[in-house]
Amino acid sequence: MGWNCVAAASSRLPDIEHHQGDVMLSRLTLRNFTVFADADFRLCSGLNVVIGENGAGKSHALKAAYCVQSVVSPLKRDALPPAPTKKYLEGEIARKLRRVFRPEELGRLASRRKGRSRCEVEAVFEPKSHPLSFHFNTNSKSEVNVISLPRRWADHPPVFLPSRELLSIYPGFVSLYETTDLEIEETWRDTCLLLGVPATRGVRPRPLEGLATPLEEELGGKVVLGRNDRFYVETPAGDLEAHLVAEGLRKLAMIARLIATRSLVGAGSLYWDEPEANLNPKVIKLVARTILGLCAAGIQVFVATHSLFLLRELDILAGGAEFADVETRFIGLHPAPGGVALEQGESIDDVGDIDSLSEELSQSDRYLAQGVR
Repeated sequence: MGWNCVAAASSRLPDIEHHQGDVMLSRLTLRNFTVFADADFRLCSGLNVVIGENGAGKSHALKAAYCVQSVVSPLKRDALPPAPTKKYLEGEIARKLRRVFRPEELGRLASRRKGRSRCEVEAVFEPKSHPLSFHFNTNSKSEVNVISLPRRWADHPPVFLPSRELLSIYPGFVSLYETTDLEIEETWRDTCLLLGVPATRGVRPRPLEGLATPLEEELGGKVVLGRNDRFYVETPAGDLEAHLVAEGLRKLAMIARLIATRSLVGAGSLYWDEPEANLNPKVIKLVARTILGLCAAGIQVFVATHSLFLLRELDILAGGAEFADVETRFIGLHPAPGGVALEQGESIDDVGDIDSLSEELSQSDRYLAQGVR
């Protein structure tokens, strides 16, 4: 299955249900990129979990992967050349990196070393195609040099969920972002565009129903976009403004909305930064099940976390019969001389010792010991 070329330029978002040119990010190499001196991320088609301390580079890893997928799977298809070109990608990569990471100059994303340093990025996709590889220097303002590029566009734009919810800021946010130089990362704008896609009508297919129904039950109703450009939850007692829904539940509402618009069904990828933030353990269990359900439905999922509860729940569910066919990959980030080192494998046991996880385990042991006394 190859990447489909984009047809005539169109300003509307892609028809997510019918596209067939889907790709999976199978490997990401970062050299001298922010905290990563030489990092080789080996990724799987299902669930990829990045674990590390605060400041270890979890969010940077997710954003770097999101940027490379975004430029080969554009959210907006207007003004695209029929196939990727070196000139187009060099401009778009520089623009995307600057808008997502928000450095003053592109070169500031390169690792800080004496003299001039070159940052190198390579992304390998499946099905096999030419990788996307490029580099830039510490003195680069917005110049990127593309070495290798794919020959066709991919279809499904990736989805990025930040650690905070976006439904409450949605009204007018996209137009404000595109007309004002806001110091907010572009992932927020990209996700708001997908949240605003009209929901599909009619009876939902069974995989959609199985994913959306538990979320809607927790929320108390379906998520709808009103004519006033505000989101609501349709409850038996009437529509409830998204602003009045508990902040943690709004994260579930975003997932429910993206499933309803079919932005997250059948193909594509989801990047979710700290999904456990502002959620209680009961809801985290539902989040873990939803994440693996999305993987089972064909979505490649990337999660950054340092929550022992979420990791254990994912591990428990992934080890059961229901999600036995979902591939998993766990990647631990560890401070090391000159940068961050990676330990990775198919289970949590392969990520090495993470201090924050060890502290949670230690506290549990101390609490149980105190109870015994």
